Amino acid sequence: MGTFSIWHWLIILAIVLLLFGTKRLKNLGTDLGSAIKGFKSAVKEESEKDEEEQKRAENLEHKEGEKPDANRVIESETIEAGKEKTAEKSSERKGS
Repeated sequence: MGTFSIWHWLIILAIVLLLFGTKRLKNLGTDLGSAIKGFKSAVKEESEKDEEEQKRAENLEHKEGEKPDANRVIESETIEAGKEKTAEKSSERKGS
């Protein structure tokens, strides 16, 4: 007596069908299904984005841990060295 039997559930189902009609219930089910699919795809995209960010961070940490190549030339150093040479030449000309 404390729980609903199958007959109680059938009566409730019949009342719901009479109140809303089968067409509305069908549309409601379709809308609910598409909402669930949208939610699942959003969660999946978010987890993929997190995985990509984690891989990028790991690659960056890996690159920072590498020893720099001795034969590499950094442009800023080349430019600064060129300025120093120009400054030396101009001071030599002034002194002459």
